[in-house]
Amino acid sequence: MIRKASLNDVNNIMDIIKSTVKEMKTYNNTQWDENYPQAKDFTEDVESGDLYVQDEDGQIKGFICINYIEPIEYEDLSWGSKNKAMVIHRMAVNTNHRQQGVATKLMNFAEELALENNVVYLKTDTYSTNTKMNSLFKKCGFNLVGEMSFLGKEKPFYCYDKLLKK
Repeated sequence: MIRKASLNDVNNIMDIIKSTVKEMKTYNNTQWDENYPQAKDFTEDVESGDLYVQDEDGQIKGFICINYIEPIEYEDLSWGSKNKAMVIHRMAVNTNHRQQGVATKLMNFAEELALENNVVYLKTDTYSTNTKMNSLFKKCGFNLVGEMSFLGKEKPFYCYDKLLKK
């Protein structure tokens, strides 16, 4: 079941972050590290009602942040639509629950949430070296829009969008 995250979930989410960062380092993906994301980022997501977790029997299998906040760096890109967009931010799957369709369920949830809010457009981005997220976005029908410099990282972030069907 996918539900809104609570402050009680933040410690479990940070455990997922720690194992994800460790794994990212094995394939030279430095999108996340010891400095970002932090517990305060997820606390803010919970408080604003933007963080969702896939919870099965009290186990958090994954999480996703969805809101309307677009990084200023998005302004210079040629997006596929001028429609109001919901934006997918911090997302990860517990390393113990990989290859079970969790990421796809979270992406499908983002689409459903957007449509429930009368939004037919999604935007997102990920670091160019994050092969897993880049593959997931393509698998879920997102289009590569372009790239941006972001968070002071040495490599670009790839930006994606998807126009949804009502």
